[in-house]
Amino acid sequence: MSKIEEHTKIQRIKIDIKNKLGKVTYVTDAEHNSHITIDPNICRDCPHHMCIYGCPTRCYNLIDGEIKFQYEDCVECGTCFIMCDQGSVSWTNPRGSFGVKYRIG
Repeated sequence: MSKIEEHTKIQRIKIDIKNKLGKVTYVTDAEHNSHITIDPNICRDCPHHMCIYGCPTRCYNLIDGEIKFQYEDCVECGTCFIMCDQGSVSWTNPRGSFGVKYRIG
């Protein structure tokens, strides 16, 4: 196998992000202190729901026409805040001692 074929094969390997998240530990804050909140009224009228496509950990899902956000898997990258051009996503740093604790990488 040539180097180019080998590189192409490596690129085709799908990464299951949910399994990779097993290497990360979280200290989540209570739901009312989540570092990310969304305004469902704004999301309801959103023409594209870019947060779904931008979130690398798939914390956003469209269920029965409504955006559902699962903050427990968030890796605090801020992509959703940047992707949301409708003003629905509010993002702040987690309170002290809460948030993601990276063990590897």
